[in-house]
Amino acid sequence: MALLPIIVAPDSRLNVKCEDVNKVTDEHRRLMDDMLETMYDAPGIGLAAPQVGVTERIIVVDISSTKGDNSFYKMINPKIIWHSDQLVDYEEGCLSLPEQYAQVQRPGEIHLSYVDHDGVVQNLKTSGILATCIQHEIDHLDGRLFVDHISKLRRDLIIRKLKKYKAAL
Repeated sequence: MALLPIIVAPDSRLNVKCEDVNKVTDEHRRLMDDMLETMYDAPGIGLAAPQVGVTERIIVVDISSTKGDNSFYKMINPKIIWHSDQLVDYEEGCLSLPEQYAQVQRPGEIHLSYVDHDGVVQNLKTSGILATCIQHEIDHLDGRLFVDHISKLRRDLIIRKLKKYKAAL
């Protein structure tokens, strides 16, 4: 496995709507393995393909506190098929927006379908932080960031901080 460079906002590559994966290949499996390793190393609980420069609908998620306990998800073409009307607030961060956090409202429960590592269609009903994390990562696949869900004033402040952060690198 290999660690992949994570794109830091602002960057237009993070605003691209990703393409569906038509057939799961060994290259996709290797990418998901590398994404998972990159996410753990960062450290984070989710990572989407566009964050590592790939414009395909692929995410990895692991909200467990113990790396390697096999509670991770590797999802291709994830699609929310139902969400609750009840909204919940979570303080979200993002590996592409280092050290920036904001309260974001999202549906508290979702049902989704996705294709797994082996090319098999799966369905998942989830709530809580896992539902929030999956929605956050699916947003990446649609060219959206968590800051797109907050006030313009707060978003502009975060983007200014990120521009300074990138300039200092």
